[in-house]
Amino acid sequence: MSSSDIFIGETIGTAILILLGGGVCAAVTLKASKARNAGWLAISFGWGFAVLTGAYTTAPLSGAQLNPAVTLAIAIKDGDWGDVPVYWAGQLLGAMIGATLVWVAYYGQFHAHLTDKEIVGGPGAQSTKVKAVEAQEKGAGPVLGIFSTGPEVRVVWQNLATEIIGTFVLVLAILTQGLNGDGDGLGTLGVLITALVVVSIGLSLGGPTGYAINPARDLGPRIVHALLPLPNKGGSDWSYAWIPVAGPLIGGAIAAGIYNVAFA
Repeated sequence: MSSSDIFIGETIGTAILILLGGGVCAAVTLKASKARNAGWLAISFGWGFAVLTGAYTTAPLSGAQLNPAVTLAIAIKDGDWGDVPVYWAGQLLGAMIGATLVWVAYYGQFHAHLTDKEIVGGPGAQSTKVKAVEAQEKGAGPVLGIFSTGPEVRVVWQNLATEIIGTFVLVLAILTQGLNGDGDGLGTLGVLITALVVVSIGLSLGGPTGYAINPARDLGPRIVHALLPLPNKGGSDWSYAWIPVAGPLIGGAIAAGIYNVAFA
């Protein structure tokens, strides 16, 4: 694979991943959406299908790694670091593009949600005895969860451990079952296996932190949230942002180390 193929493939694949994954979060969250309050089951399967679509679309181009933690693990496994910056650049750019497309697709719903007194408060909110969601959050605005993850209970070591554990499971499954014949990306059956593992992680381990398990998936959309002209959007919770970056990278590195010791 050439550097251009890798960059284009990872950009397109990660954009599709975030468009569909962020899209299901928007569908469930925004008040004017027909899927409002569809619940965690919808989100978990939505993200699994997002992985399935993004990976199948771009596996022939780049191997569809679509996750800096997976790229790091494959580099540790093979000892080949030459293409890592290209993969990471494409993944981050794709994540930002995907998050922007979610905003475009749900533009009217974002505006309606973020100008609703029940969501953001303001004049008249007290008379309706509604406490603004924004006032209940610390550092995070009322739609940040559409773009990036956050903990239900803010305990730093636990939040970090949860991301490490979830990513460890994902990456070890990919290294042992998901790679193509060249070992540099997902194979045809591996894409399906990976998508189902993502659903499993979401259902089993996603509750505490929202299971980023992918640094680009969290950081790229968080940057977009900070930049978009959303009314009453609130903060982007940058004090938490390092956890869904560091945790998945640590988890991926541990999985690669165990793979090299136990499976290689």
